[in-house]
Amino acid sequence: MNIPTHMLRLKGFRYPREIIAYAVWAYHRFALSTADVEDLLAARGVVVSREAIRLWVNRFGQHFVNCIRRDRPQPNDKWHLDEVVITIRGKKHWLWRAIDANGDVLDILVQTRRNAKAAKRFFQRLITLFGEPRVVITDKLRSYIQPISKLAPGADHRAHKGLNNAIEVSHRPTRKREKIFGRFKSHRQAQRFLSAHDQINLIFRPRRYQLNATSYRHARTDAFNLWSDYTAEMAA
Repeated sequence: MNIPTHMLRLKGFRYPREIIAYAVWAYHRFALSTADVEDLLAARGVVVSREAIRLWVNRFGQHFVNCIRRDRPQPNDKWHLDEVVITIRGKKHWLWRAIDANGDVLDILVQTRRNAKAAKRFFQRLITLFGEPRVVITDKLRSYIQPISKLAPGADHRAHKGLNNAIEVSHRPTRKREKIFGRFKSHRQAQRFLSAHDQINLIFRPRRYQLNATSYRHARTDAFNLWSDYTAEMAA
């Protein structure tokens, strides 16, 4: 492929940042494997191995996450917390996830336990990132009670299984990608991938059912403009 002159290569990389950013975007935006992304690039004249794509995703995914978190508006002060089991190398792990009332993912944390210590660690991360919430909604797991009462004494804690349907839906993309991966290979891989996947999809998946066609296209254009800006900030 003849690289356009305006697309400068990143130092130490064969291809320019625009191509690398496209690979990262396609991998996280759609339910694709690295082999699928390799084929997409090959169709555009970019011959690169799936191992290189995996390197790009691991190396630059966190860059886009940091940019998205930096520019995101202050989340809603009503939080939903939940945990779901995932299997890593035959062992049970727990994926802790928090979303706000708008359905935007606040944070995720992969842990080996589902107890009060794990709940406190996760909730402390949320408090550090976003401050104290007004309302916290959880299922009936008793491990939440003490951490929430100590770290956010002014919050209204509502423990009710039926109130947490929104976050149950938020787990579905994780299950979908877990099937593609054939289970996550390590604790580190699961944490790294899901942290990036949730945040990148945050800007590229506006709630289409709440928007008309024109509004949705404007939202999509805004997302691509943001991605272009974040691509320009990439460094080797």
